[in-house]
Amino acid sequence: MTNNRISVAHLNAGTAPLSTDPARDVVPRAGYSFSGCCSLLVLCLLGAGCESTPHPAPVMDATVGAQPAGDQSGPSVEAGAQRPTAYIVQKGDTLYSIALNHGINRKELAEWNNIPESGAIHIGQQLSMSAPHAQAGPSLFSLSDSPPPSAPTATRDSGLPSEAKPLANTNKLKTEPRAFKLPYSEQAIAQLKGLTDMPRTVLAKVDPMIEKQTGTVIPPTEVIADPDRIEWIWPTKGKLLEGFSEATKGIDIAGKAGEPVTASAGGKVVYSGAGLRGYGKLIIIKHNNTYLSAYAHNNKLLVKEGQTVVKGQKIGEMGSTDTDLVKLHFEIRKNGKPVDPLKHLPGISG
Repeated sequence: MTNNRISVAHLNAGTAPLSTDPARDVVPRAGYSFSGCCSLLVLCLLGAGCESTPHPAPVMDATVGAQPAGDQSGPSVEAGAQRPTAYIVQKGDTLYSIALNHGINRKELAEWNNIPESGAIHIGQQLSMSAPHAQAGPSLFSLSDSPPPSAPTATRDSGLPSEAKPLANTNKLKTEPRAFKLPYSEQAIAQLKGLTDMPRTVLAKVDPMIEKQTGTVIPPTEVIADPDRIEWIWPTKGKLLEGFSEATKGIDIAGKAGEPVTASAGGKVVYSGAGLRGYGKLIIIKHNNTYLSAYAHNNKLLVKEGQTVVKGQKIGEMGSTDTDLVKLHFEIRKNGKPVDPLKHLPGISG
């Protein structure tokens, strides 16, 4: 009875009675369940740790120079980069490729460098990469507002230092957008043809050492020979269309296309071309260090730069280039300033 009660009690308690057989009851059933739970708990913790480890970031290809296909483009000047002022033509270059690589309009590049419509360039040619500049001055035909430099004039030595006057600054330039043609100035002419040499004032020397009757000795002096002695003639025969004013800076003479245009005085041709805006085919003659004359709107130019001409020599043919009427626009400049030609020409033409 006793054993049966014990068995029933064990059953009611949910446990089995201890066996008297040592081989069967070495490890109690309850002890086995505890160790198994511990093992299971450890495995769960390890698994949770693995699950909480963050995934590594995906590897990105950061190769230098890689970029989306849509962003690829040919060589060009970067935004904000300083564009070179000049470029030397290399083998394989074309006007279009140079303009494209430097972000310049092809037509503007051609205008800046006086390149023909064919776009012909050659290896080693230097191209200007920006619009040419011109000195600020009154319109196109201003042979600079300041007189050209001349040789220093000799004066009587008074023992006092002479006051030196600074030369006018001829380096201040004004941009003319989208145009190659330049205002008419000595600087503009020099840009177009490389003219740099200027004639020097001629000095005449007085007889040395003149002794007055009083016995006073006068030192030798030097005087400037008069450079203004020019006998002008009319450059063509025709009716006077318009007189001189600050706006015209010269006179307009009517005529027919092809009529001769002659040099109003002898001198050297310092410009012959059509690169100065508003004057068409233009000829400029330098007569001395004081005077020059200009002949505009010609239909044909018969003289070249550097050529010496004499008074009355045919230098061109009348036309209407850069104007709407056949005429000759004639100007006389004294020390770079326009003067009224009618005050220098002999009477009325025609």
